[in-house]
Amino acid sequence: MTLDKSLQLLGLAARARKLITGEELVLKEVRNKKAKLVLLAGDASLNTKKKITDKCSYYHVPLVEVSDRYQLGHAVGKEQRVIIAVIDEGFAKKIIANFGQ
Repeated sequence: MTLDKSLQLLGLAARARKLITGEELVLKEVRNKKAKLVLLAGDASLNTKKKITDKCSYYHVPLVEVSDRYQLGHAVGKEQRVIIAVIDEGFAKKIIANFGQ
């Protein structure tokens, strides 16, 4: 149930244009400290997982792993997405709270 709420919030954030998708764009937002939360698909490549995990750890950005790229993409109205950054503090806090339950 909490995963569904978080994914619904991702859809709202997408409509509000508070999401960034794509590995390089997300890394740029993490480096600029604009990303408040990063969501990573569980079926991402090991290289991508390591790169994103290391950057998020270094810049103190919360990282949440979602089951697969299709579920993550479906939440934002696309076919598939491997990585998404939330750039709004309010959406990020609410999504983290829902994943934590």
